[in-house]
Amino acid sequence: MQDFIAALPKAELHVHHVGSASPDTVARLAERHPDSPVPADAAALAEYFTFTDFAHFIEVYLSVVDLLRTPEDIWTLTHEVGRDLAAQNVRYAELTMTPYTSIVRGIAAEAYVEAIEDARAAVERDFGVALQWIFDIPGESGLPAADVTLDTALRLGPGSLVGFGLGGPEIGVPRPQFASHFERARAAGLHSVPHAGESTGPQSIWDSIDTLGAERIGHGIAAAQDPALMERLVADGIALEVCPTSNVRTRSVPSLDEHPLAALVEAGVTVTINSDDPPMFGTTLNDEYAIAAELLDLDEAGLRALATAAVDASFAPEPMKAHLRDEIAGARQDR
Repeated sequence: MQDFIAALPKAELHVHHVGSASPDTVARLAERHPDSPVPADAAALAEYFTFTDFAHFIEVYLSVVDLLRTPEDIWTLTHEVGRDLAAQNVRYAELTMTPYTSIVRGIAAEAYVEAIEDARAAVERDFGVALQWIFDIPGESGLPAADVTLDTALRLGPGSLVGFGLGGPEIGVPRPQFASHFERARAAGLHSVPHAGESTGPQSIWDSIDTLGAERIGHGIAAAQDPALMERLVADGIALEVCPTSNVRTRSVPSLDEHPLAALVEAGVTVTINSDDPPMFGTTLNDEYAIAAELLDLDEAGLRALATAAVDASFAPEPMKAHLRDEIAGARQDR
């Protein structure tokens, strides 16, 4: 089964730009910026990336953000994330970007967008991975961050920008306060993809649907606590971007055995499988598919269906979706 998962073409919908920095990349960036608390040693990063809770994860995550100080740093990270996606046989990814955290540290918005677009072209050329972007509000930074993120998206967003998101902690960050930002983003043609129901209960998911117009939900695992909410997700065709290992590592769920993935699937909710911040959580997308196969008792046909669900829930152009579906179907014929 592991060989089949490795060979299976995939789309990934919930994977963070900074959170995808490999230990080697982080160590190299730390060497460039020796005043950082981040270890400049790939081996030491495993201990550094051990989190006590979600708040500690955010603290460590932001220390890695501090390593991205120039457009060249942004390009390097983006290109190497593309390389690592290709190693998981990812053909298409919607990479969650947080431009605010770079802009507030002194990188001009124009230079940020130019760096990621140059890297996007290089990733497709060098690794055969098609990237599109989701610009994400860091919720812990409040409305000023939302203003900068929206301005960057509306003023500078390239054609490869397909979504507008909201990440960071849910506690103390009510979703409705960002309603006007999401309304303007949606009016400009961007899809609404906020995080919700990761570290809190179902209400943040309800709020994301009713006030932010969510078309997909990042994580959303708390929906399993609310049968009416699961019915709403099914009725409206709202997919969840589920990241099992992430949920355990941030202590959002106690263990994989207690993960609500199976309950969501049994209720008919569309789920996609994702890695979130893979090196930080010691996982890969292939690992997450293997976990899903175990939790859901999937055979190869079930894994193909799971991979196809990600394509269907993506914001890829229809011709690309059709091509990806064909590639996934062909995985059976190659064995």
